[in-house]
Amino acid sequence: MSALLDVLKKYWKYDSFRSVQQEIVQSVFDNIDTLALLPTGGGKSVCFQVPVMAKEGTCIVICPLIALMKDQVEQLQKKQISAIYLDASCHQKETEIILQNAINQEYKFIYISPEKLKNEQFLKSLLKIQICLIAIDEAHCISQWGYTFRPSYLEINILRKHLPKVPFVALTASATEKVKLDIIQKLELKNPAVFTKSFRRNNLSYSVNLTENKMQRCYEILKKVNGSAIIYVRSRSRTSIFADWLNKAGIKAEFYHAGLTQIERSKKQELWMKNQTRVIVATNAFGMGIDKSDVRLVIHIDTPDSLEAYYQEAGRAGRDEKNAFAVLLYQNQDLIELENSLEVKFPPIESIKNCYQQLANYFQIATGSEQMVLKDFDIEQFCTTYSLHPKTTYNCIKLLEKEGLILFEESFFSPTKIHIPDRTLLYQFQVANAKYDPIIKTLLRAVGGGVFTDFVKINESQLASKMNTDVASLAKILLFLNDAMILIYQAQKTKPQLAFLTQRYAAKNLPFDIKKYDFLKATEKQKNEAIIAYIKNQKRCRNIQISEYFDDISDIRCGICDNCIQYKKTQFALEIAEEIMHRIDDADIKSDDLPAIFPNSKPNEIANWLREQFDKGILFLDDKDYIRKQITK
Repeated sequence: MSALLDVLKKYWKYDSFRSVQQEIVQSVFDNIDTLALLPTGGGKSVCFQVPVMAKEGTCIVICPLIALMKDQVEQLQKKQISAIYLDASCHQKETEIILQNAINQEYKFIYISPEKLKNEQFLKSLLKIQICLIAIDEAHCISQWGYTFRPSYLEINILRKHLPKVPFVALTASATEKVKLDIIQKLELKNPAVFTKSFRRNNLSYSVNLTENKMQRCYEILKKVNGSAIIYVRSRSRTSIFADWLNKAGIKAEFYHAGLTQIERSKKQELWMKNQTRVIVATNAFGMGIDKSDVRLVIHIDTPDSLEAYYQEAGRAGRDEKNAFAVLLYQNQDLIELENSLEVKFPPIESIKNCYQQLANYFQIATGSEQMVLKDFDIEQFCTTYSLHPKTTYNCIKLLEKEGLILFEESFFSPTKIHIPDRTLLYQFQVANAKYDPIIKTLLRAVGGGVFTDFVKINESQLASKMNTDVASLAKILLFLNDAMILIYQAQKTKPQLAFLTQRYAAKNLPFDIKKYDFLKATEKQKNEAIIAYIKNQKRCRNIQISEYFDDISDIRCGICDNCIQYKKTQFALEIAEEIMHRIDDADIKSDDLPAIFPNSKPNEIANWLREQFDKGILFLDDKDYIRKQITK
């Protein structure tokens, strides 16, 4: 364990592991198949990154979202740890270079999307790498009972056949008992060590507010609770509406959604991370991979689809284990819409097949052709082109994705990258094309010698400035050099991406699983019912209710959620009423005497209770200010 602590101290600057982390890290280090369930902010990444840094070899990390892969790789690189990610946007040559570097043991971590495992050539290359661990992040994606089921996760167990001696670690923040058993079975974990940290968040106060004016209530909460905050809404348009309203009300806010450019998203996120912006109003595109521990408040303006989603999003508050608040605002109409949402989320099968056909037309993909290439996808333009309803189309695409037919990346960014594969060809080109020689020399000075061995990221604005040109002209130059086969140019991508994962079917022959469709619909209904039950609950401790949903049984009240606070008030009222009524029968008591009689109670609690009794006519003060019972006839 001392070696693992040394790694933790060296790279993460911590002196000790959090609760449960130490046991998980030791299990992974000892090459035991491991399943770790840690709540949001529980430090899942450390559980596999630390043991890998303490042993020989490379860790393959399977991750569902490109944005999450990118974020984790950047975090590792900041710690001077060699890491890289591979996704479908990578040029074939770039993939070849990365895999060759991996064979030469140049990376400790390689992040990949599960779809990569469909490629036989990629799998063959993987077998040449000295792999010490397979880590599966967001492992609940493998289960149809999980709230973000991803069919390509079912491909992961192919690594079991090719790499039978390499241990697996599966990590997730939210999994019921069904999902947990599904993960173990589908990943073929061998006698796994299973670690579960309680889903209780003893520092997080959950509350649900019924309100007619969500904006005003949101403002009131923000005035009462200081510190950094996230406000979640369902639609992109509402992010800007709420942010503008808060700014006009004197609370500094930014809005965030997947439709913004990468530069805009990064700038807004950075301002919030540095506490220069207090509130970020966002869709659920915000938060995954965000490492900010001092969020004091998370407010949901719109009702989440499931308790799993709510638990993850609310759990972004209070990661520093100091007091924090999670508030869900709702109106009765929200519950009606949630109950009716199944028909919207699960369009008719014919609509799904029609959407598939139109996607194939949009990308001009012929029947029978195969391509696993991410392409720019503007869903608004797509809907306009084929006169499709945006919400129905979005849900059709998500169902096609759950069927494993397509991949849809809503929040995507890939920087401009270049690679020069052949020095000799470059030199010959410079000699034959003298006018390009100064441009190429400026380019080489800017990017360095690494461009000959690897793909190098470039900042187009800075490079254009050094070349005394503009970004559009620079892009034309790079495209010309690419066409001349002098360099490989990958232009920046910021738009959502879509890829076909299988051969293109004729829509009438689309192998769409009706039983799975019905199963997913029934599962979604159960999840809707669970979040509605959570909202309607006005008595049970919310921490207990959430924990029980994840099969973490407890009967200990948290004492800080809205229901626990109301329970304490009710219990206090009963106890103080019984005691006071008994005492005023035997002695004269004034209101000033009550704090001494109830030393463990707050003065304002006693005063509020007493005022209620006066208002109800149960008690009164006589002319000497003694508390008396009202005599009923």
